[in-house]
Amino acid sequence: MRNPTLSILFTLSFMLVSLMSATAQNITAEINALVTENYPSEGTAISLLVAKNGKTIYRNASGKSNLELEIDATPDNVFELGSITKQFTAVSILMLEEQGKLKVTDEIIKYIPDYPTQGNRITIYQLLNHTSGIKSYTSMKSFMDFARTDMTPQELIDVFKNEPMDFEAGKKYSYSNSGYILLGHIIEVVSGQSYEDFIQKNIFDALGMTDSYYGSKSRLIKGRASGYTEAAGMENAKYLSMTLPYAAGSLMSNVDDMLKWQNAMNANQLITKANYERATNRSQLIDGKEISYGLGWGRSQLQGSPMVHHGGGIFGYSTFELYLPDEDLYVIGLSNCDCGDVDMVTTRAAAIAMGQPIPDVKNAINLTDEKRSKWIGSYEFEEGVIRFITKEGNQIYSQRKGSTKLPIFPMSEDRYIFEDGMIEYNFNIVTGKKVAQFERGGKVLIGNEIEMAIPKPKKEITLDPTQLMKYVGKYELTPSFHIEVTTKDGHLFAQATGQPQFELFAYNKTDFFLKVVEAQVIFTINDKGLVTMMTLHQGGGVMPGKKLN
Repeated sequence: MRNPTLSILFTLSFMLVSLMSATAQNITAEINALVTENYPSEGTAISLLVAKNGKTIYRNASGKSNLELEIDATPDNVFELGSITKQFTAVSILMLEEQGKLKVTDEIIKYIPDYPTQGNRITIYQLLNHTSGIKSYTSMKSFMDFARTDMTPQELIDVFKNEPMDFEAGKKYSYSNSGYILLGHIIEVVSGQSYEDFIQKNIFDALGMTDSYYGSKSRLIKGRASGYTEAAGMENAKYLSMTLPYAAGSLMSNVDDMLKWQNAMNANQLITKANYERATNRSQLIDGKEISYGLGWGRSQLQGSPMVHHGGGIFGYSTFELYLPDEDLYVIGLSNCDCGDVDMVTTRAAAIAMGQPIPDVKNAINLTDEKRSKWIGSYEFEEGVIRFITKEGNQIYSQRKGSTKLPIFPMSEDRYIFEDGMIEYNFNIVTGKKVAQFERGGKVLIGNEIEMAIPKPKKEITLDPTQLMKYVGKYELTPSFHIEVTTKDGHLFAQATGQPQFELFAYNKTDFFLKVVEAQVIFTINDKGLVTMMTLHQGGGVMPGKKLN
């Protein structure tokens, strides 16, 4: 006789399996669409892997691993990791600490006695979390002059060691590749091995990462994806001696090996759980103030869930990886161009896998001018923060007082999102007054409308199209950060590496400003009337960029 209870259980189990299968298929389809939209088959490549509970649930590649030979990318391809290398360097330091060979609280002169600290007490900890104040050698104007030159770690240290400190050690955070060069040298001093050998023996070999390498331009590396850069069109990436990124950015890997790396971190195979948590949580300045960078990892949130992450940018390659501890979800994206937006694709893929897709501005709705103007005004949030909601033409903007102005897009009459989809406003009216609910990373802030004048937009002038053509070209601000200037229909546009395109508006013949952010671009014209460089002024910083073409 048939058991009805077993029949019901079988039916429920079958329905559950079917539902799980359908969900997995939907996730795969959504991520595939995201990947191919941003990395089409005829362009440069991305290799993307998503893992849940340590197991791969999505693994795919799109684009070409070699454009000239028209070779399709595969997930087996090996890419330069860029600054994701810093995780391996940080873990190596913590391994040596656990072996009793150093302490992260040690001053660096204990291991590099002749390093000129300029009166500062600089610790290994401050190198790890970018608070040392040591100038990053990749930001020095001379960097491109020696980019092709092989150097020993000591020769590389000699390049930047006498540069003025950017600030007193421990008092600020400023990303410094120089700090990780020093860490690599300390690993060599303490272990008696080269950095390359230490990583190979103690990490790659120990974890079975058979497709991971210390970078080399001469070595034959199976599955290597060729690196590209975007100028007037796509070009082969400039040559960079791999002795220069060293412990700050020299390693290569593929998505499968990077999953082995993350699984090893979760299983505490190389360092203790306490040390891994110390590395992936926020760290501190000397006054106790927390910063969002740990020891080799950044810390933030995705859809309200804690996230640890790091990205990389190096000649010809862009990378990004993230891990969501609460979901045990790992996502790694590797690309063979220092263009594109691998960060965005990787982050959106993670949100899809979480079941909480990030809203996309392409799904923004059209509103009447009356409805679009409904929430214009000034809003005061906690701690006296003021944000202005403004309108220019059909575009609505949000601007924090004293900061940048950014476009926001309507998903409904009362809900607007920022361009990355990860920050949003929800507006309503309470007791007859406008209220703005500002949500970012799961944190909600409430702003009430106040009587305050909205800042007036800057005035612009119109330049002749022939004048605008002089500015067209690619400008190199750093080896991995370029701005491409183009013109269309009498308007000038700028697009920075990995960012959307924005219009430039002229104050005068050479000085321009952006409306979406508080930034100015000033072009330099030589005595022959040719544009030779641009200078970007933003957030108090000044970044000159030589015109490449």
